[in-house]
Amino acid sequence: MMLPKNNINFVNDIEKICIEKKLDYIDAIVYWCEERGLDVEYAASLVKKDSVMKSKIQSEAEFLNIIKKTESLPF
Repeated sequence: MMLPKNNINFVNDIEKICIEKKLDYIDAIVYWCEERGLDVEYAASLVKKDSVMKSKIQSEAEFLNIIKKTESLPF
């Protein structure tokens, strides 16, 4: 099992998978976990540490109707 040395490595791995495999962030994280034999809960703990990654996943989940959309101010 190959764990990332730090959260920056995790984020970089996910970004690279998104580009190379043409996957969404959620799918890239699942792929990353499967490749390393890790539970998705481990990746969730890493996502929680990075506000940018967390925001990207939240936006993606809202777009895919996985979670309820957050209220936003009108422009």
